Amino acid sequence: MRRISGIVLAVLLIGGVVAAVVAGRDNGDRGTATKTVRGVVGSEKAEFFADPQVVDALAAKGYTVRTEPSGSWAMEDLDLKGYDFAFPSSTAPADALAGKYRARKPLPRPFYSPLVVVAHRGAAEVLAANGLATLDEPHRGTLKMDSYLDAARDDRTWQQLKGSSRYGELSGTLYIASSDPVTSNSGALYLAAASYVDNDGDVVASEADVERTAPLLRKLVTVQGAQQSSSDGAFRDFISGAGNPLVLVYESQVASLLAAGQGADDLVVLYPDITAISDHTVVPLTDEGRALGQLLSTDPALRELAVRYGFRPQGASPEFTAATAKHTDYLMRKLNVRLVPVPTFEVLHEMARRARG
Repeated sequence: MRRISGIVLAVLLIGGVVAAVVAGRDNGDRGTATKTVRGVVGSEKAEFFADPQVVDALAAKGYTVRTEPSGSWAMEDLDLKGYDFAFPSSTAPADALAGKYRARKPLPRPFYSPLVVVAHRGAAEVLAANGLATLDEPHRGTLKMDSYLDAARDDRTWQQLKGSSRYGELSGTLYIASSDPVTSNSGALYLAAASYVDNDGDVVASEADVERTAPLLRKLVTVQGAQQSSSDGAFRDFISGAGNPLVLVYESQVASLLAAGQGADDLVVLYPDITAISDHTVVPLTDEGRALGQLLSTDPALRELAVRYGFRPQGASPEFTAATAKHTDYLMRKLNVRLVPVPTFEVLHEMARRARG
């Protein structure tokens, strides 16, 4: 009798568990992800997708997202068969991938980040004293792109700028350190912004435009010598006190640093008055990939988590405004700069190739 009772009890327990699971599904319980979605993402978003809170937020909506990092410009050479989405860092490589895989437009663009120049305080003050920048807050200012590019054309040195003798580290040719434009999105976007200025306020679109702007772009790149393959390394060097006094990075890198409570007293963020943005764009390769792109764009929890990594959500972004309220001496809450269009993937790639010589 005991044995029979035990068997009956076990059957009842199993039945109860099954019933509970079924009931949970019927009630829309999303505690367990139901869809696995695979994607290739720009390396700057790898930490975002690995964040446990991001994983949980996606699981709550029924998704397990498996990602592999890749350079945005390298995605063109990957075989993406079997993937649900690609997530490069700007529109140029995204448009190229959309054409290659016939992805339906519009493409989801969940968040973005403008290019900025980080400077040590001494360097920023010297630039301001010589009309190349303005300082609006203790840790924030504006870089005058026209004036800076004029200085680059003339191979101006730090020693030629008044006030530079007070800072021993300011010597040699004045330049902004950027990443390799052939392999790195930030380096390519730097050329996009500079070429727009050099091309009299028009996007470089033809062979003649490329030829006309090539001398200045080559000068901006070759003066640097060896370049890093991403902005991460250069930014880490800058924060540690090493490297060039002026470094091109994404605003998201600075915002993420500040959000983690790691502000630097010597850091000044210069927003170029003419700049390009890193428009993180999802290229859906399947319906599941498109649904994920829309979710990243609209879900409040995921938008707030993106801000933690310094990204600005598309559209009105009260999340970014709230998250950066304590850091307005470093960051612009509203971008009061001119955002320029970016050339096509093919044109930008050719510009980068020629700039490298």
